[in-house]
Amino acid sequence: MKIGLYFGSFNPVHVGHLIIASHAVNETDLNQVWFVVSPQNPFKQSASLLNEYHRLHLIKSAIDGENNLRASSVEFSLPKPSYTVDTLVYLKEKHPEHEFSILMGSDGFQNLNKWKNYEVLIANYSIYIYKRPGFEVLETFGATIQILDAPLLVISSTRIRELIKSKRSIRFLVPDIVKEEIEQAGYYKG
Repeated sequence: MKIGLYFGSFNPVHVGHLIIASHAVNETDLNQVWFVVSPQNPFKQSASLLNEYHRLHLIKSAIDGENNLRASSVEFSLPKPSYTVDTLVYLKEKHPEHEFSILMGSDGFQNLNKWKNYEVLIANYSIYIYKRPGFEVLETFGATIQILDAPLLVISSTRIRELIKSKRSIRFLVPDIVKEEIEQAGYYKG
């Protein structure tokens, strides 16, 4: 099975993430997209992160009933911070029956050459890139890439957290079930 790994903090998951994952499954040769929740991204501050198990639960709630989308906690048991190359090596060993690819934005792809062992990534894995405004793919680093023409909504998890803190609505930015769970648990208020 061909699986696209969509790495991220998903802090919280929002409809933009879900649209990209759904588009990748519907419009490419990927059979599934796995949301790989990063407990600690080496490029982000961990202080603002909701607990990884809560973020995983929000994704599971958001994709409930979607057979081609999965939430993955694989990085929870790996050394921190999480490096994509290490996760891919681990997954390839655990699931040799699957062919893994990376699903990422053009903004992140521009920095690929700064990633740990990026040469291993581009030599062994194809990369599906969704365009982000202002980040054209001008350099491929020799990677096997496929540019997706996914519908884009300019939504950021940072902005969603700001709205929550200022007691404004996040309706329509996240799935209703995610909104309800955030409100009931009091996530991102403090």
